[in-house]
Amino acid sequence: MKIGILGGGQLGRMIALAAYPLGIETRVFDPSQDSCGGQVTHLHVGRYDDPEALKRFAEGLDAITYEFENVPVDAARHLAQYAPIYPPPQSLEAAQDRLIEKRFFRDHGVPTPEFASIESACDLRQFANHAGLPLVLKTRRMGYDGKGQIVVRADSDIGSACEELGHSSLIAEAFVPFERELSILAVRAHDGATAFYPLVENHHREGILRVSRAPAPEIGLELQAQAERYALNVLQALDYVGVLAIEFFVANGRLLANEMAPRVHNSGHWTIEGAETSQFENHARAVAGLPLGSTAPRGASIMLNLIGTTPPTPAILTVEGAHLHLYGKTPRTGRKLGHITLRGHDFSTLEPQFHALCALIEAS
Repeated sequence: MKIGILGGGQLGRMIALAAYPLGIETRVFDPSQDSCGGQVTHLHVGRYDDPEALKRFAEGLDAITYEFENVPVDAARHLAQYAPIYPPPQSLEAAQDRLIEKRFFRDHGVPTPEFASIESACDLRQFANHAGLPLVLKTRRMGYDGKGQIVVRADSDIGSACEELGHSSLIAEAFVPFERELSILAVRAHDGATAFYPLVENHHREGILRVSRAPAPEIGLELQAQAERYALNVLQALDYVGVLAIEFFVANGRLLANEMAPRVHNSGHWTIEGAETSQFENHARAVAGLPLGSTAPRGASIMLNLIGTTPPTPAILTVEGAHLHLYGKTPRTGRKLGHITLRGHDFSTLEPQFHALCALIEAS
């Protein structure tokens, strides 16, 4: 079995590493010669708008997947003539544009914050009059890790916010005074079989995920069932194959979908040590047409992202139970360089190691 992965970042790298023990050969396609996925599997360097480069990449592949949702849809559709694409290209279309994504959620029974299409400051003022302030103004495309969005707190900020993000192709969303941020990872196989990981509690700073706890503490069966129901609606509507992540706000005891990622996801990195089958292995299984593995957690897990810099490896490994994953990237401000996962019987037993790691990260 040979699987091609569009994108050679850390997610592609970890898919390749998970596929290898299953006897699945992989290759990654990336515009950069320095992509970290190329350190662990075959790298094809090329542009997504180069049909010949895409054709060479696809030669001999049994299936193709992707590690990020901003793969050009035209490239995915072009590759579909050579090998099946999982998840299907319509998943990219639904996730790449925030307005289309929110409408997709609404049309398939997944509640969201109130939203509106914005083409001018006048549109934004009208939405503010309706939904109130503060609100969140976002670009419809290409925003990630907190980029491409502004919280508008006063009427006097409306004009400058539109000017900063551009006056058209924007989306405004009602500001949600959420209690927690959660995410669910779901996986669907060729035959329609599905599996769901437990809800994860996520903590962001400066728009970037810093810490995930799984299973999310003090989550009742009702919220887990809600999340699984919403994820199932999306999986079935898209005829999905592979891992899907949906991020939620918890507000007044109910889930509101923030966004989805048609791929493996940062908030699922804990599954490598913390679940019976990692998200990366289950994605590889689904794409390859293999039976899905158990998504049951193995106790409690805490995942910490390493952003911009990393503590010395020996210092990390002196912390009992610390599982280190470095991505082979050059350090840069705001860049995800790796992650550490702690796993134990429960969260109380992990707290000393967690605080020790936090101190190392702060000092680095």
